[in-house]
Amino acid sequence: MISVVGSLNLDLVAGVPHHPVPGETVLGGDIAEHPGGKGANQAVAAARLGGRVGFVGRVGDDEAGRAMTEAVRVQGVDTRHLAVTPGVPTGRAMIAVSPEGENTIIVSPGANSRLSEADCESAADQLRNAGVTVLQQEVPDEANHAAARLAGGTVLYNPAPAVAGAVPPPQVDILVPNRTELAALAGCEVPRTVEEVTAAARRLRGAAAVVVTLGGDGALVLEGSAHRHVPAFPVRPVDTTAAGDCFCGALAVALDEGRTLEQAVLWAAAAAALSTTRAGAQSSLARRGEVAQFLEQHGAGR
Repeated sequence: MISVVGSLNLDLVAGVPHHPVPGETVLGGDIAEHPGGKGANQAVAAARLGGRVGFVGRVGDDEAGRAMTEAVRVQGVDTRHLAVTPGVPTGRAMIAVSPEGENTIIVSPGANSRLSEADCESAADQLRNAGVTVLQQEVPDEANHAAARLAGGTVLYNPAPAVAGAVPPPQVDILVPNRTELAALAGCEVPRTVEEVTAAARRLRGAAAVVVTLGGDGALVLEGSAHRHVPAFPVRPVDTTAAGDCFCGALAVALDEGRTLEQAVLWAAAAAALSTTRAGAQSSLARRGEVAQFLEQHGAGR
């Protein structure tokens, strides 16, 4: 099984003609509300792709919290370790989406910021029995470090969003940053070319493997002294919200099923590409049959 420790947010999404610069006001479209949060998106992505998924997280004692809990539960995610935090709102994310499908996001963590070591200890059996445990940075370091320490299988850490001072747990097996997050971890300028990404990733220590997601440029896999660039699948993006979360959820499922890292990255890249062709976060996430068909169409098999 897969255990996801992370966030649940109510996403408030508006289309904009372009992303504003400091001091600029942009008139956007009508606001749409979607279930989101990096942890919830990753859990739903994994469940839709055939994984058996348990979730560890917190929501507020409000209507948004009840709705976000139900949104992941109906997708097949086990919510026994999803706690309610009185007096604190459920997390929110304000998302602006450009005509090209690119997004900018502001997150107000709310109850997510109250996830604790004790919460993870209460889910210790789930964490110990998971083949893959997925972590990200929309919850406190305290929770991530406790979850990684208790994890009985592979620890996949998505250092997103880039948080100043955040420290990945020493037990991380696979680190999955994007370019911006890689730069924050490596202490360098944001790398642009594949060569620059490779050099930055080689500066990192600790994880046995690093998978850098590159958006429209695909992904870079570094394992030991070897590295491989996996090109992106050609699609016309509508909304890139949750594409990285879809990638992480798909990667966890593939690894839990015993695929090699390179096989898992190819499968995850296909799932993420599909997610960009639809609007929203969880509503955009691909299902297993779709990914298999997509790979066959692109000559990549299953």
